[in-house]
Amino acid sequence: MYAIVSRRFGELELEEIEKPELEPGRVLVRVRAAAVNPLDYYELRGRPLVARPMLGWTKPKQSRRGVDVSGVVEAVADDVTEFAPGDEVFGSGRGSFGEYVRPLTTVIAKKPAGLSFEQAAALPVAGVTALQGVRDKGQVHEGQRVLVNGAGGGVGHFAVQIAKALGAHVTGVCSSGKVALVRSLGADEVIDYTRDDFTRGSTRYDVIVNCARGRSLRALQRALKPHGKLVMAAGTIRQLLAGIPRRRVVPYLANITSEDLLYLAELCESGKLRPVIERTYPLREVPEALRYLEEGHASGKVVVTV
Repeated sequence: MYAIVSRRFGELELEEIEKPELEPGRVLVRVRAAAVNPLDYYELRGRPLVARPMLGWTKPKQSRRGVDVSGVVEAVADDVTEFAPGDEVFGSGRGSFGEYVRPLTTVIAKKPAGLSFEQAAALPVAGVTALQGVRDKGQVHEGQRVLVNGAGGGVGHFAVQIAKALGAHVTGVCSSGKVALVRSLGADEVIDYTRDDFTRGSTRYDVIVNCARGRSLRALQRALKPHGKLVMAAGTIRQLLAGIPRRRVVPYLANITSEDLLYLAELCESGKLRPVIERTYPLREVPEALRYLEEGHASGKVVVTV
């Protein structure tokens, strides 16, 4: 099989490697699509340095790259009963920039019939991050005013739709080129940050879901109501650590589960959630896909087809 591998930090190669063997609790999936996430280029570069004990000190502990995946189950371990060969699935599969992965059954779910493999691959990391930020950390409910900063990006475009599905009045903040997209996702108001600074406006919000860098914690908190919450779906390590002792600031890392993947699938099937894909790349062009995403201008998601 062919896969993108990283033998050294900062380097990627398309190589022919052995197909992964099944282990208990896992399924073998023939990959059809894999989404690109900031996580991928951070891991490629071994960043941040505080993560080196997990990533490897001098070279990557895990050579295969990619996490988000959608594809078709080819085989299942003897102890697996919830999936069968031929099932179309999506979820988290380490090494998804390759022809095969062997995910645990606890981090995949059956693909909604109405979604393409590319759309399904766009959901796991960004979709679950948005879901857990809006629903669980922000505890968004009907009638609240919610602002999504970075509303046109991978996590942000899902956060807008999920907040709307939960009954909130949603304001999306994005660049000029993404205003039409964010409006099409159902945002009640859209702020072009190149023209207006929401942190200095008169409106205050119950929940701010921060999906972009560039704003200080002080500035973001200025736009909150007195008992509002600032959910940090994105930010610098310094911001995330600084937010821990503050009651109104909620830093977190998403945890992908089958249950949350199924929740996202139900939203998609009901028409309340739509993955937006700006660009697709073939497997051999993963380095170009990562470079494009890292530039920070992608609308929605960037996906690799395998």
